[in-house]
Amino acid sequence: MKKTICIVGTFDTKGHEYQYVKSLIEERGVRTYTIHTGVFEPVFTPDVSNADVASAAGVDIKDIAERKDRAWATEVLSKGMEVLLPKLYEQGKFDGVISLGGSGGTSLVTPGMRALPLGVPKVMVSTVASGNTAPYIGISDLIMIPSVVDVAGLNVITTRIISNAVFAIVGMVTSEYKAPTETKPLVAATMFGVTTPCVTQAQKYLEDRGYEVLVFHATGVGGTLMESLIDKGYFKGVLDITTTEWCDEVVGGVFAAGPNRSEAASRNKIPQVVSVGALDMVNYGAYDTVPDKFAGRNLYKHNPTITLMRTSVEENREIGKRISEKLNMADGDTALLLPLGGVSSIDVPGGPFYGPDENAELYKTLKENVGSQVEVFEFNCNINDQEFAEFAAQKLIDMMESKKS
Repeated sequence: MKKTICIVGTFDTKGHEYQYVKSLIEERGVRTYTIHTGVFEPVFTPDVSNADVASAAGVDIKDIAERKDRAWATEVLSKGMEVLLPKLYEQGKFDGVISLGGSGGTSLVTPGMRALPLGVPKVMVSTVASGNTAPYIGISDLIMIPSVVDVAGLNVITTRIISNAVFAIVGMVTSEYKAPTETKPLVAATMFGVTTPCVTQAQKYLEDRGYEVLVFHATGVGGTLMESLIDKGYFKGVLDITTTEWCDEVVGGVFAAGPNRSEAASRNKIPQVVSVGALDMVNYGAYDTVPDKFAGRNLYKHNPTITLMRTSVEENREIGKRISEKLNMADGDTALLLPLGGVSSIDVPGGPFYGPDENAELYKTLKENVGSQVEVFEFNCNINDQEFAEFAAQKLIDMMESKKS
């Protein structure tokens, strides 16, 4: 069956560039489906007009044109795309989507791209692709390609970059993905470099027993994406070993996952084994980015771009309260594992973040605040020891098997 690529963008201001994209795609035997997101008349007639996009957001395109407020126009049309694009995909109108733009065009189209299911090819050629892309990509699998120069005319640079983007999206939509014929129950797990030995051992234990483990790097985006996929019903169990994102949420680090972290498994009644991995650290960028108010704190250069700060007794108390609140949302199928010998590979005797007093306050707070529906287990070992990892994996298996019966 012939594939279709959706081309989305401002066909009024960048119409000739989009005509070039359209011709490149069609030359390769792939159909195109076009959506105009500009305010004014397009250079060529699209399949979906800007009036349709505005209408999806409950606004008349004429009002947008008359108001002459670019920020408001972008906001309205981006909301329209967020509503309209997934609906058109569900109707089978296209198999992948591509767009071009500067900061405005990128902000306008990417909300709609993010609303598409994981796995749907989505490519954005953008002037802002080399900066902070988190606001545009979010927790999606959207691919952003730097435009190098502004998307303003067809020249020796833009034609090459646009061509590469087109070749990529054509390859994605025309290549047949073959899903595994044998599906295994999925388990979500969270990991950081300092908890890798634990999660790696637990992953092997689970996979040797017929489960497939998806590991999320607990850097804010990782935890947020995991929560989203739990809500979408992907997982039979959650091995939330590394809850370090709570340190950044409470103290103000760069890897926070937001105030709703640790809720999805409880909300969806998914068995979960939770631990305190890497709760000894708050994450910042390069050493000179650590806020001045933390001068004198225990800092550790993890690498040239990441600096860790040891959490204090007071911070651990607050972190323990926050995690307790989330675990208490569950009505069962929840276990909390506390490794008394340290919460990371650098929280060990002689290690830079060894902190028995800080950990003691964390464990005391957790035990005092979690409800009776949460099973609490304590271990006289480090979180990365084999006995801890294998107990965590087996406990999750027991809960998942019990839920099936």
